[in-house]
Amino acid sequence: MTTIYVYILDTLADWELGYVTAELNSARFFKKDAQPVSLKTVGYSKEPVKTMGGMTIVPDCLIEDIAMDETSVLLLPGADTWSDPKHSAIIEKTSELLSLGATVGAICGATVALANAGLLDSRPHTSNGPGFLDMFVPNYKGQEFYVDQPSVADNNLITASSTGGLLWAKQLIERLDVFQENTVEAWYDYFSIGKPEHFYALMQTLPANNEN
Repeated sequence: MTTIYVYILDTLADWELGYVTAELNSARFFKKDAQPVSLKTVGYSKEPVKTMGGMTIVPDCLIEDIAMDETSVLLLPGADTWSDPKHSAIIEKTSELLSLGATVGAICGATVALANAGLLDSRPHTSNGPGFLDMFVPNYKGQEFYVDQPSVADNNLITASSTGGLLWAKQLIERLDVFQENTVEAWYDYFSIGKPEHFYALMQTLPANNEN
């Protein structure tokens, strides 16, 4: 069982997580031999948080409950509240998880928090455009590793811009190896282009359609 931990904080950007959490939690397009996953929300306290879209989420567990294991996955969404010192604990945990080889996905404002901790100084990454991290992180030293793409996968760290949620989801799904290769490509084509032929192509890749 792979546990997907989703860190939640006030002003969480709802849309950034939608693609990846929906697919990992529902498992609707998983291949037959995919490792089962469990999705848990995690907070710095058990107090509910209010998302940017006005939805209330109550954490399932606390930061100290995160299993320190290579198979753990931590997702860090964007939010306007990352500068609050109370989130330093999850960034420390992120550093430990990365060192273990666990998968971490950070998008939008979460990349600022990682940059501020020096975690983007020496590995390929992205954020909300060239110069964005320089504006908000005075000690940022990762300019030469910045890649101007919506989402960038560097082994066990996958970073994305606020508009990169779909590609970020694709790269996380690929990292976790829960879709067949042709499924993830058809899934990405359908949700990025929206043409019906990509939907039918997606349906044809599913295990029930591949028994022969």
